[in-house]
Amino acid sequence: MKAILFHKHGGPEVLECADFPTPEPGPGEALIKLEAAALNRLDLWVREGWPGIKLDYPHIPGADGAGVIDALSPDVGEAGGGGWEIGDRVVINSNMGCGTCEFCREGRDNLCQNWHLLGETIRGTYAEYVVVPIRQLHPMPKDFDSTTAAAAALVYHTAWHSLIARGKLKMGEKVLIVGASGGVNTACIQIAKLTGALVYVVGSGENKLTIAESLGADYLIDRSKEEDWSKAIYRMTDRRGVDVVVDNVGTTFPLSFRAARKGGRILTVGNTGGARFEVDNRFVFGKHLTIIGSSMGTLEDFATVMDLVFAGKLTVAMDKTFPLEEAAAAQTRLESGEQLGKITLSITDK
Repeated sequence: MKAILFHKHGGPEVLECADFPTPEPGPGEALIKLEAAALNRLDLWVREGWPGIKLDYPHIPGADGAGVIDALSPDVGEAGGGGWEIGDRVVINSNMGCGTCEFCREGRDNLCQNWHLLGETIRGTYAEYVVVPIRQLHPMPKDFDSTTAAAAALVYHTAWHSLIARGKLKMGEKVLIVGASGGVNTACIQIAKLTGALVYVVGSGENKLTIAESLGADYLIDRSKEEDWSKAIYRMTDRRGVDVVVDNVGTTFPLSFRAARKGGRILTVGNTGGARFEVDNRFVFGKHLTIIGSSMGTLEDFATVMDLVFAGKLTVAMDKTFPLEEAAAAQTRLESGEQLGKITLSITDK
C-alpha cells in the first residue's frame, strides 16, 4: 500500500510517500480501505516529537479516517462486531481504549489504562489501509461524503465530550469560544448552537470570524482590534460574564478567567499556546471558577455526535483537500495557521 512515513522527527521534509506492507486484521479487528483522512494539530506535534514519545518507526501519522471495510478477522462475531460486512462504509473512532480495563467496562474508554490515539503512538490513517478494532467503527451512510466524515470525527468527538458530557452546557447559557477557525472550535460553535446556547467567539481577523459567523456564532470579537477581549465580553454581557469558556489555547487563561461569570466553567482539551503558563489563583477561588479538563470522548459520545453530523444537524467547516502524496504540503498549510476549517487528504476514489 501507499503510505506517508517518517523515520525521524523534524519538519514537513521528513514525510515521504512510499510503499509499506498492507496490515492484516488480528482478532476482533477490521482492515479499512481508506477513502479520506483529515489533519489535526496532533499530527504536527507527533512529527516534531516531544520528550518521551516512543514510536515504532517508520511511523504513519493521522488520527481521522473514513472508508470501507476490506477484510474482517474470522472471530469478528465473537468480538462483538456481528453485523459488519465487507464493503460497509465506516468512519473511524481514533480514541483507542483496550476494551477490557475497569474504565472501558464502565463505558469511559477515553480514560482507558492502556489508552492510545490512532496516529499518535500507533500507526495511523495517512495510508491506503489501516487496521482497527471493530468497536472503533461507526456506520457511515452510503450517500455521505467520506471526506466530510473524516474531517468531523476527532474534532466533533472531542468537542461533544467537552461541552456536553463534561461541561454540561445547557440551553440559554452564554459560551465564549477562544478561537474562530480551528477544528475543535468550529465544532464547539455548532454544538453550542444546537444546544441552544448564546455563542461568543474571539478570533484573529475578518476571514476567520466570517467562518465562525457562518456556523452560527452570535457575537464576534476580533482580538487584533480588542487585545483585552475580556473587557469586550463584559460590555456585551452587561458586566455579568459568560457561563462557559472554551479555551484550548492555555496561555489565554488569564483573560478567560476574567471573561467568565462567578461560578463559571473553563473547558480545555489542549494547550496550543504552550504547555506551561501562569495562573492567577485569585480569580479561581474568588470567582468560584471550575476548570474542566477533557480528552477525546467515549464510544457512546462518538456514535451520538457522528449521527448528528450524518443527519445534517452539525455542519463541518472544510478548508482544502490534498492528495495523499502531498501530505507534507497539507501539513505546511496547517502549520501556517491560514486554514479556514479542516484540511483533508484524498486517498482512494469514493
